[in-house]
Amino acid sequence: MSKIVEIWKATTDELINKVTWPSWEELRSSTSIVLIASILFALVILLIDKAFGGVMDILYSLLQ
Repeated sequence: MSKIVEIWKATTDELINKVTWPSWEELRSSTSIVLIASILFALVILLIDKAFGGVMDILYSLLQ
């Protein structure tokens, strides 16, 4: 049981004293960047999917 208490104390000490938490402005900025990058990535994937879908439709129509 004492081993668990030692691990718990070490963990809380690390989270409180040794971790550098971002400021509110840094957090908002990083979140905005991730959100914009995710939307752009999703749009690129959508465009690639639509392009390949169009090519496949043309190939299927040629084979019928």
